[in-house]
Amino acid sequence: MSRQIIQAYYDAFNRGDAAGMLALLSDEVEHHVNEGAVRRGKALFAEFCSHMGVSYRETLTDIEIFTNGEGTRAAAEFVVNGEYLKTDPGLPEAKGQRYVLPGGSFLALRDGKITRVTTYYNLQDWIAQVSA
Repeated sequence: MSRQIIQAYYDAFNRGDAAGMLALLSDEVEHHVNEGAVRRGKALFAEFCSHMGVSYRETLTDIEIFTNGEGTRAAAEFVVNGEYLKTDPGLPEAKGQRYVLPGGSFLALRDGKITRVTTYYNLQDWIAQVSA
């Protein structure tokens, strides 16, 4: 079951379906981002999705999902294929630059909902790509 939940989450991501992603999250979800503070709760996750949808267009490919036997933890490895649409404060100017970089997430699940999403990617690699 956990594998199907995680797959549905990434399918929604690739469709740009923030509501579909939110439906799979616990109300108390913790979102640990690569850079920055932990966001707690669906409302902050929704704000993040809204911001990302304006600043970036991303699709994940080569997704591999790994789950533990209890269905309480999962990991996903993927390739981020993106376009930088609107300048994010503190980052290089957006001019429609395209980028490709490896990424991954660790997730926790409880009662059929995702309770934690921890995402990692190499920010310096991304900056180099969009600055070239």
